[in-house]
Amino acid sequence: MPLKPDSTTLRRAPSGPSANVNSTSVEGSLESAAAGSIAAWALTFRGLAGHLRTRREGAVQRRNKPLAEQKNTRERSVQQTSICNLTVADYQPLNRIAGGYTEKMLRGLRCLYLLALAGAWLGAREPVRFQKAMVVAQEAHATDVGRDVLKAGGNAVDAAVAVGFALAVTYPTAGNLGGGGFLLLRMADGRTTFIDFRERAPLASTRNMYLDAAGNVTKDSILGWRAAGVPGTVRGLELAHKKYGSKPWARLVEPAVKLAGKGFEISDYAARSFREAKNLPQFLESKRIFLKNGAYFLAGDKLVQPELSAVLKRIGKLGARDFYEGETARLLAEQCKLNGGLITLEDLKQYKAVERPALKGSYKGYEVITAPPPSSGGVGLLQMMAVLEGSGYEKSGAESAKSIHFLAETMRRYYADRSEHLADPDFHKVPLSGLLDRTYIDKLRGSIDWDHAAPSALVKPGIPTAPESTETTNFSIVDAMGNAAVLTYTLNGNYGSGVAVPKLGFLLNNEMDDFSVKPGTPNMFQLVQGEANAIQPKKTPLSAMTPTILLKDGKVRMLVGAPGGGRIITGVLQVILNVVDYGMNLQEAIDAPRFHHQWLPDKLYLEKGFSPDTIELLKQRGHATEPIEGVAAVNGIMIGAEGWMYGAWDGRRDGKVSGY
Repeated sequence: MPLKPDSTTLRRAPSGPSANVNSTSVEGSLESAAAGSIAAWALTFRGLAGHLRTRREGAVQRRNKPLAEQKNTRERSVQQTSICNLTVADYQPLNRIAGGYTEKMLRGLRCLYLLALAGAWLGAREPVRFQKAMVVAQEAHATDVGRDVLKAGGNAVDAAVAVGFALAVTYPTAGNLGGGGFLLLRMADGRTTFIDFRERAPLASTRNMYLDAAGNVTKDSILGWRAAGVPGTVRGLELAHKKYGSKPWARLVEPAVKLAGKGFEISDYAARSFREAKNLPQFLESKRIFLKNGAYFLAGDKLVQPELSAVLKRIGKLGARDFYEGETARLLAEQCKLNGGLITLEDLKQYKAVERPALKGSYKGYEVITAPPPSSGGVGLLQMMAVLEGSGYEKSGAESAKSIHFLAETMRRYYADRSEHLADPDFHKVPLSGLLDRTYIDKLRGSIDWDHAAPSALVKPGIPTAPESTETTNFSIVDAMGNAAVLTYTLNGNYGSGVAVPKLGFLLNNEMDDFSVKPGTPNMFQLVQGEANAIQPKKTPLSAMTPTILLKDGKVRMLVGAPGGGRIITGVLQVILNVVDYGMNLQEAIDAPRFHHQWLPDKLYLEKGFSPDTIELLKQRGHATEPIEGVAAVNGIMIGAEGWMYGAWDGRRDGKVSGY
């Protein structure tokens, strides 16, 4: 589908932090160049790179055409972009600044144009392709563990179990034993299911437990022993394996045992992450394990975790019973009691993972299978897709001010609804049908002004009319039999609560902050939540994790998920839209710059890579824009009609694609 620019800007092709490109609009930068400054010329050629990346999109689209048609189109493109044939007249904005420049200077300009062209082509990443099976995860060692399980004949669930335990060793910022998450499955025979192993509030929890005497929120829901909910990861992985796995449990845990016991070389990304962590230095055991008591790890150093290896060895032998009732449970409860934590042996004994029906919807001919509550991600995805479908928002092109504005307004309205209506369905009646009701969707769509942003103070949670009777990591797996798994699990913040449990070696989550610690007061992700998500014993805090699978004509076509706190939902949504609405391949869809609006605070957050002209047009529509480092870190798998698998990971963080 051809992409149309805003009337005043040229659309850049997909880029993002991974491509290390911060392009500007061509016209805006060339006007600046008229001043003749070196800085202005630098902007000019960054703009040229953006323009040439737009041309590259045409080549991407041509790859989907018949070969004969590709050839003819490519020849026309070469004629159009030939450096030898380039004149000032060929690139109209240059006319504005051509006066006064010699032919020699213009030849230099042509050379710089050529360099921009080369950078635009060479800077782009392509999806990794395998034919039989694939794993995409945020850490290389764990990814390879999953691949090895698949090559040995294991299914997608076997690989998910093995990768889940391996990430607890090799990716401690989010991989975990002391946290929880969700697993979305679509089996080759058509069955779908959703396994909820999210953390739960301890029995000793009280509504106002994180407020001081003056009623102000303390840091205890974020930092330290009291921040932890009852972990669910081990129980959830065991439930998935018992119902859907095929290989022996001990064999799936064994790679993690070896990685912890023998150690592994850490990446530059991991070394920097350890050094930059603010919570790890505050706890002696965390400082000892992950910071070498302040000496710090360098890339290539080996991280050995003997205590964690011993825990994993017991889990491999005894299953989840060790973690919830055995030696590990006893030691965890003992340490919590010694250090003022809330988790008791009774909390651990009572914990159960829950299997729930997956949430299903559709978007432009695709069946969408996603996460039900206590995730707010799936219903958000479906509501926003429903508002977008039929709106024509995509006609102005990806990254245009018009399309960004309409999508941001759609986000604003969902996050307002999220604050009021989403919570643990075992404690609160979530009006799913109402939130997705066609009449309600039409009302939301009709409330959006194409030319003006609505102040969030005037956007209130809706009243659905048809009620029902950070830090995270994600990985996607497809096996040779056609089973598909997307698992997202978390410690909440980077390294969770910061607490590594003595004698056990794993980190505890700070998931209690995902409750409405004080309804109406923002949490660590600045999300405002209401009474429905208030703290109660054994309750599950609301989540934004959004593991999602798309089907076309009954066949799996796309798996996607992400870490990123409250921004997970909008990150996953934009990657899907980039593929479905703008025809990008998965790597381009992931690498493209993203944006985020969550109702409150009333700000439109923009990653690097958007044109200054586009940002100015958004401001003219009334958006308060603010730069942001990243909107989630999406990874996933696409399966082409010909059967090949295409994997992509997000350069905003670490990752790897592996398969065979």
